[in-house]
Amino acid sequence: MTIASNVLESIGNTPLVQLRKVVPPGSARVLVKLEWANPTGSMKDRMAKAVIEAAETGGRLQPGGIVVEYTGGSTGISLALVCAAKGYPLEIVTSNAFSEEKIRTMRAFGTHLTIIQSENGKITEKLIKDMIEAARQISQRPGHWWVDQIGNQDAAAGYYSMGEEIWEQTGGKVDAFVHSVGSAHSLNGVAKALREHTQTFTSPLSSRPNQPFCRASRKARTKSRESA
Repeated sequence: MTIASNVLESIGNTPLVQLRKVVPPGSARVLVKLEWANPTGSMKDRMAKAVIEAAETGGRLQPGGIVVEYTGGSTGISLALVCAAKGYPLEIVTSNAFSEEKIRTMRAFGTHLTIIQSENGKITEKLIKDMIEAARQISQRPGHWWVDQIGNQDAAAGYYSMGEEIWEQTGGKVDAFVHSVGSAHSLNGVAKALREHTQTFTSPLSSRPNQPFCRASRKARTKSRESA
């Protein structure tokens, strides 16, 4: 077994397991990618590492810079891991509408949290807009860089390696990739990698995108462009 020199090297290369007891007899081969094998238990570790390293390479994130993002928690935890490993302070905007466990986990990594109060614990478009606006304002401070997970094109690139892993692990035998999505960056990244090998596979969604996050983010970015 190869020993990783740091925690970031342990992101990716997750196992692929065939399901045998929960699929009907005579069905297609069904394989599951065990993304919980990433350090924080989430595939978003891939995305977090990719966006931070792309920002470093592109000069948008300088040494000593502060990373900013709004999140319901999963992205925040992955960013907290990557920022802690690389030594970047992290400012997260979240809400009491989301899991207290996720909030505690982000705080345990040393993240500074801005908590936006929700209306009776409901996740609404207004709440997400308020979170986005708070993150935007924080990101305007000197030395701060905003991840902007929905609009950041480097996020999809973070999942390209997952598609390559699937192709290699299956020996190039992939007919369909089924995935539940929020921003759809993961689906786009995996599909891009697989389509470079074959055009015959399909990629149906198992759920619709996370509408409050996506709608609010699109509107916020449009407003930001109009005011620029």
